[in-house]
Amino acid sequence: MVFFRDLMRFVALAPVYCAQAALVLIAFCVPAQAADYAGPLLDAHLHYNQEAWNGQVGPHPVADVLARMQQSGVRAIVANSRPNDGTRLLASSAQTRQAGVTVVPFIRLYRNRADYDSWFRDETIYDMVQAEYAKGTASGAYRGIGEFHLYDSANANGPVAKKLMAFAEEKNLAVLAHVDDVAIDLLMANTPSRGQKARLIWAHTGIGGVPVARVDALLARYPLLMGELSYRPGLTCADAQGQEGLCPEWRALLLKYPTRFLIGSDTWINQRWLYYDALMQGYRHWLGELPPAVARAIAWNNGARLFDLPLTPP
Repeated sequence: MVFFRDLMRFVALAPVYCAQAALVLIAFCVPAQAADYAGPLLDAHLHYNQEAWNGQVGPHPVADVLARMQQSGVRAIVANSRPNDGTRLLASSAQTRQAGVTVVPFIRLYRNRADYDSWFRDETIYDMVQAEYAKGTASGAYRGIGEFHLYDSANANGPVAKKLMAFAEEKNLAVLAHVDDVAIDLLMANTPSRGQKARLIWAHTGIGGVPVARVDALLARYPLLMGELSYRPGLTCADAQGQEGLCPEWRALLLKYPTRFLIGSDTWINQRWLYYDALMQGYRHWLGELPPAVARAIAWNNGARLFDLPLTPP
């Protein structure tokens, strides 16, 4: 009688046992989706241009942009602005310090939009850089030059471009350059070390879609070259399930050079401020696919080492 009672109980509970067994099998056989990176972020390509703050009455005053940084877990920024007043404003604001955001100030070469197309031959730009460097900011000395653009690679050999590259290496300043791969070689050739000591940050790591093999070759050739990853074509792609993640060749490159990449927002127009949190969340998503030490390096440590910031932000 006991046997038949136990048998009937087993039959009744069989679906439950099978369901539990299936869950165990799924746990072991199906890899769990990687969690998003949750550590601090260093935004290595941020603009606080005049149209954003406009005398602090624009659509994105200091309090607004700092709130966006805080919400996104951004603890340090490379600030470069048109004109440089925006960078100085962020650097001097008590709100910035209260928000726990460190400003790494760069001297931008643009006083206005007209300078984009002529800075490389305009001696008044060189004079402006010298004057800005001498003044510094409320958060300390300028740490770099740029972002600048070269729409024609040959303009890397412009007289002011040559002088600024030599000046940057002499003062141990980083250079944020929006250029193609040909201009990388030309700019490096204009430094005293011919690129061996030049701290050049390649904005977008080739926004035109420079092949990964060419990026690899340039990283191997210039030991201090860094790649900044905003707007980089081919960095992420959808998998068979339609989920966005790192493309395989870029994952391989990041793993090969884990200390050579940075992330950035490139808030060059006000619309980018509206999507700031989404931009940073996109980084957190694909960073989570990488080994934790690599993710932390790209998100924070590489920039921290470059600019002498604490590896653990206060």
